[in-house]
Amino acid sequence: MINFYEQVRQNKIRSTIIVVGFITFILVAAYLISYAFNLGSEFLVGAFIFSLIMTLLSYYSGDQIVLNLNQAIPADRDKYFDFYTVVENLSLANQTPMPKIYVIETPAMNAFATGRDPQHAIVCATTGLLTKLNRTQLEGVIAHELSHIKNYDIRLMMIVSVLIGSLSLLTNMISRSMFFRGGRDRDNNSGNIGIILTLIGFLLLIFSPLIAQLIQLAISRRREFLADASAVKLTRQPSGLIEALQIIGQDPNILTSASTATASLYITNPFKDKLSSLFSTHPPLAARIKALREML
Repeated sequence: MINFYEQVRQNKIRSTIIVVGFITFILVAAYLISYAFNLGSEFLVGAFIFSLIMTLLSYYSGDQIVLNLNQAIPADRDKYFDFYTVVENLSLANQTPMPKIYVIETPAMNAFATGRDPQHAIVCATTGLLTKLNRTQLEGVIAHELSHIKNYDIRLMMIVSVLIGSLSLLTNMISRSMFFRGGRDRDNNSGNIGIILTLIGFLLLIFSPLIAQLIQLAISRRREFLADASAVKLTRQPSGLIEALQIIGQDPNILTSASTATASLYITNPFKDKLSSLFSTHPPLAARIKALREML
């Protein structure tokens, strides 16, 4: 397993690649879609401006967007004393600044970390998780989230989450514009290349959000195993995280504020139905628990 410094370096590189790749993908998709439906060059300009704005927004305000989507509120120290002190103590052990802490008032059990770096990090937990876990189990969950913070997973996954959401928004905007304006059919003299480009543009309009989510899935799954291992290294207690994951896995409540764009941020898949698990950004809980038990 690579060391933490190498993980941080790789995550910073991946963040840059994702930003550049996202802008490129938006421009190519917008060009092919506008070509396919003869929508005009203004869509290329609009897509470029849109992708730049969303990239900057995801970097500097992505954490607040995620908190607002989940209706998270700041956690009061007196009311959530165990939560506050666990984060405080483990942050010292993790050698990272103490993040801001938030709660989501819901019986569903889950937690996530977000932000662009350890100096601008946030840890958020649901009230359901805080009331149903004991302190040792809570330490396992928080250590997992602090590990995401230390190796810059929070930046990587926050950018991915916000950009995937913005890609879905862009394709919806194009679809609505086509409905109101009506794309003109391209002439029959465009040749075979024109026909191929038209077909690709049509497919991208339909499948580009799905392609982006599959990329998110591939990025996220490996990070969960690494964060689990890092949490054990931090707490020296695999049993705490094992028990927490088992309890969370048995929780029947669904986190209604979660979305497919932000699913990768949570410690476990926030959706409970089997169909969504096929495209889950998380490894199966059984596989994670098995890996943790091997550390006992």
